Amino acid sequence: MTVYITQEMRGRDITDAISFGDIEVLTLAEQQASYSTQPTLRRIARILSKFNDDDYLLLSGDPAVIALAGAVAARNNSGRFKMLKWDREQGKYFPLQADLNYKVGGE
Repeated sequence: MTVYITQEMRGRDITDAISFGDIEVLTLAEQQASYSTQPTLRRIARILSKFNDDDYLLLSGDPAVIALAGAVAARNNSGRFKMLKWDREQGKYFPLQADLNYKVGGE
């Protein structure tokens, strides 16, 4: 199990996320997907090439990087990916799932 952090979060305590898997950062804090998304997309695609149902995305940082990571993770895992959502009140991450294989008009 791996937790892929979409963008490095300096000074943020992510200790709770470690309980969901090994941590791997997709992009550094100073990197942005500006003007051309291709270099960022290639890096994310390479790192997420083996993304599966056991893995999570921890969504942080540049919204463009978050969107690219979600799209790549879903493509590599039959339209499915899991993510971690921070709950400020409880001070911990909760897992959420996304399945893009829904039928139009269904839930």
